[in-house]
Amino acid sequence: MTTVQHSGPGARRHRAPAPVAGDVFRATVLTKVMLGFTAILSIFPIYWMIIIATRSNADVHSIPPPLLPGGNLGENIKAVFEAENAHFLTGIVNSVIVTASVTLAVVLISTLAGFAFASLQFRGRNVLLLSVVLTMMVPLQQMGVVPLYQMMVTLGWTNTLQAVILPFLVNGFGVFLMTQYTRQAVPRELVEAARVDGASTARIWWNVVVPAVRPGMAVLSIQTFMLIWNEFLWPLIILRADNPTVQVAIRALNEKYSTNYVLVFAGTALSIIPLLLVFVFFGRQIIGGLMDGAVKS
Repeated sequence: MTTVQHSGPGARRHRAPAPVAGDVFRATVLTKVMLGFTAILSIFPIYWMIIIATRSNADVHSIPPPLLPGGNLGENIKAVFEAENAHFLTGIVNSVIVTASVTLAVVLISTLAGFAFASLQFRGRNVLLLSVVLTMMVPLQQMGVVPLYQMMVTLGWTNTLQAVILPFLVNGFGVFLMTQYTRQAVPRELVEAARVDGASTARIWWNVVVPAVRPGMAVLSIQTFMLIWNEFLWPLIILRADNPTVQVAIRALNEKYSTNYVLVFAGTALSIIPLLLVFVFFGRQIIGGLMDGAVKS
């Protein structure tokens, strides 16, 4: 708050009004224009996908391109599910099973590991955490495709969902994220107080740590869900064409010598529905977790 003093007889002190907190973060016209332009660039591909999913293949190459929905959406969706080579319904079911299993496992293991690295004292803790961080710098999936495939052949797991689930059960990023989040959200004094009260390590994790790191778990859940739902390379290698995941099924919607854009876009539109539902139901927890981490940092 600034005080302004005028000279001369009868001078009075005038206090300049304090700036309102919202004025500091008020967006300028240029900021609003750039945000609007960025939003259009982000939304238009999805809008165009939906438009083509409601049209015919002749409309894809028409000039000017169509900008309004057509009337073929139901017919195109029916064609997607009836495509003989795609097995689209099987792909959706398989993706739901794989994604749900991996997401639950990653969140559980990462939360346990984050609690151990952040709150427990044991020999080699920093070395182990460093090794986890180093795994994030190496493309293990691409480099390990051949030995991983040989392992699945030895186990007899080819063309099975467990072969798709197993390589993704542990995520180095998830362990690192939950370690950092636990360090910020759970003071070590709180853990020591619970231990003095007679709580076991498992009870401390369940009753003290889990409620405090729930926003971080929500963020990790959506990131893992998106990553596994969109996984393409490994399911393409390990699964047969009649037992795909949804991304492999979308690839199979292409015709042999040409691209059927209508079926591909209709299948893609169907495949993003679970992602949209996750954002709708868990968006508040995700944003709360990000904001909470930003404030604490």
